[in-house]
Amino acid sequence: MVDWGLRPASVSDVEAVAELRAVVLRADLERLGRYDARRVRQRLRDGFDPAHTWVIEVGGSFAGCVALRPDRGAHWLEHFYLAARLQGSGIGTGVLRELLQRCDSGGIHVRLNVLQGSPARRLYERHGFTVETEDPVDVFMVREPGRVMLGPQGEREGSDGGGPDT
Repeated sequence: MVDWGLRPASVSDVEAVAELRAVVLRADLERLGRYDARRVRQRLRDGFDPAHTWVIEVGGSFAGCVALRPDRGAHWLEHFYLAARLQGSGIGTGVLRELLQRCDSGGIHVRLNVLQGSPARRLYERHGFTVETEDPVDVFMVREPGRVMLGPQGEREGSDGGGPDT
């Protein structure tokens, strides 16, 4: 796995994150007939909260981001984007495990939504997320604290896997 780290986001990260979002979501949004180059960036700008967001860095450079926003007894996993060249390298799994461990230790449910047909759904299912509801565009998922994670082939893993100390 590639060596990665997390750092707290700042207001100055918003444009890099908005651009990454537009690139990463483009194929899925086009497939769903929902891509609008201006809107995809503006929705990120409108919802960007650096207080609950981390930047993923590889070799000290911007590689992605993730947010974990508290809301009524749960946390919403949002804005989880990784540069295409790094997808499949284990970074996303490592970042997700680290954040889920934090939530597990506090007994916190985690919620998210993923676009219909997105390959990211498999990642979330392997980490214990289950479908709560869905509509023609989004699948809403939830994960109970301490849920057993599954490996890539569906085998059970301990929930103590981890990424680097960050």
